[in-house]
Amino acid sequence: MFKSVLVANRGEIACRVFRTAQRMGIRTIAVYSEADAQALHVRAADEAVLIGPAAARESYLDGAKVLAAAKATGAEAIHPGYGFLSENADFAEAVAAAGLIWIGPDPASIRAMGLKDAAKELMIQAGVPVTPGYQGADQSQETLTAEAARIGYPVLIKAVAGGGGKGMKRVDDPADFAAGLASARREAAAAFGDDRVLIERYITRPRHIEVQVFGDRHGEVVHLYERDCSLQRRHQKVIEEAPAPGMSEAVRAAVTDAAIKAAKAVNYVGAGTIEFIADASDGLKADGVWFMEMNTRLQVEHPVTESVTGVDLVEWQFRVAAGEPLPLKQDQIRLNGWAMEARLYAEDPATGFLPSIGRLDHFVMPEGIRVDTGVEQGGEVSQFYDPMIAKLIVHEDTREAAAARLAEAAGEVEVWPVKTNAGFLKRCLDHPRFVAGDVDTGFIAAEEGALSHPMVSKAVINDASDLLWRSRSVNPADTWDTEYGAVGFRLNALPVTEHAFFINGTAHQGGYLCGQPLVRYGPEIDGGFVVFYQGDAYEVSRRAPRTGSAGAVSDGSLRAPMPGKVVAAPVKAGDAVTKGQPVVVLEAMKMEHALTAPFDGVVESVAAVGDQVGEAAVLAVVKAPD
Repeated sequence: MFKSVLVANRGEIACRVFRTAQRMGIRTIAVYSEADAQALHVRAADEAVLIGPAAARESYLDGAKVLAAAKATGAEAIHPGYGFLSENADFAEAVAAAGLIWIGPDPASIRAMGLKDAAKELMIQAGVPVTPGYQGADQSQETLTAEAARIGYPVLIKAVAGGGGKGMKRVDDPADFAAGLASARREAAAAFGDDRVLIERYITRPRHIEVQVFGDRHGEVVHLYERDCSLQRRHQKVIEEAPAPGMSEAVRAAVTDAAIKAAKAVNYVGAGTIEFIADASDGLKADGVWFMEMNTRLQVEHPVTESVTGVDLVEWQFRVAAGEPLPLKQDQIRLNGWAMEARLYAEDPATGFLPSIGRLDHFVMPEGIRVDTGVEQGGEVSQFYDPMIAKLIVHEDTREAAAARLAEAAGEVEVWPVKTNAGFLKRCLDHPRFVAGDVDTGFIAAEEGALSHPMVSKAVINDASDLLWRSRSVNPADTWDTEYGAVGFRLNALPVTEHAFFINGTAHQGGYLCGQPLVRYGPEIDGGFVVFYQGDAYEVSRRAPRTGSAGAVSDGSLRAPMPGKVVAAPVKAGDAVTKGQPVVVLEAMKMEHALTAPFDGVVESVAAVGDQVGEAAVLAVVKAPD
């Protein structure tokens, strides 16, 4: 076994790999960008090396700098984590050429499965069922348009390289194909440096089933059962679980056998995931599951597999990379209970899930469960990297118990002033359809209105009013009877007068109730404080809200919700637009965000494509008709 490992990654996955390495007595080495100088993964390692500026292409994606850091620190092995260089065959070859141990599959396997079109052809040859579609070399718009018509709408446009939902667009109408193709190509080029795409038939009630596989250099390949990752938003996984609900032994055997066949077709070594799409219109059936792609790395959702099998997948990665055989045979790997994972993102569901950046002044995670994170209170969510800040993982005896425990945990999250999707996660987990196992990849889109925009509950209004009334420190000029404020009741007391206050900018009336608060008191802010209730953060204040914030559209101005780059402007000055029509597209935190017209009108101005803009910058102005 090697004695030192450098993790060529950041954040949560770097911290995760360090934990296993340190348990095994392996020296840990971190690399970091200028933006991550104070990051948790830097302090979690035994040694850390600065490798460049904040931009990923000048730091975490620069293989030469990573290798130089490994050489300077005497690292014996490199673990790539997920994302960045984890599926870069050229980097894997460079690691081996430098005399270091690459903790991942052989470069040939990465290449064979790294491009979705070539992987599908390989799977067809290996006898693995694949989704009907087009993965040809002709990338002209005319050919792709014709192939989409042949396959039949709706279709899914997918980047040939990479994953994570980037460069992926669903198109329902032929009239929208050109715009969807252009957007998919832009995202693919920005994320992977490759704008090629393939087209697949879109399954109307799809389930996302994937199988964890593991191979060693002694010819053994095993599976560690399946995961269900069907709860997705815009092709990004939100909640994952193991095993998959509604999975019969017959379907499980068919899916895992296909996964083993796929891994063996590329002589796979190390941890990998074979992803399938299943037609859920009439339950899971063995002939209704098709190969989608293979991820030649550790997955974000690997903790749920670890929970139900009792296996440390990172330790297996280390042992296999060091030349050892797999620690267990297939018949020794057992399923135990049910596990679920929820991805906590720095994003605001109330504003269309726009990412949220900034300092984490208040950051409290639930206790009694597994929390994998790469940030802490006082840290910062940067504009330069993925907005996932933590993973909440539970393991219980049954699916019902796991869903209930994870919902409870999501409701205990406290983060401020950065916005998160914790309340959204809780509502997903509490939803009767999810609890019943009636899930598919369209679940969130179908229920998004109720899941994303909760009404301020009576409990929040009453408790916020009560806390505000008693919180003298918020406004020392306010005076009332101290004993009354502390005790809440006394004979002959003066009647309590209702007072006006604001919750998230909306006016409310309330009085002093002195009940047992359901909300949790958070940090004080200017003129008030924050309370947390069921995962959501509420800004409670005596003062009316300020105006002119990023994203404000009441006057027709479309403002940048965060720093980013203008990558498209579908309209120009003088064009008439309708409410909801895309006006300008901003790229930030590795994703595209379309800003749409707030009402019918005429475009007065629009930013130029290529402009780098700051938060709250006016990107376009739509003038309402007289």
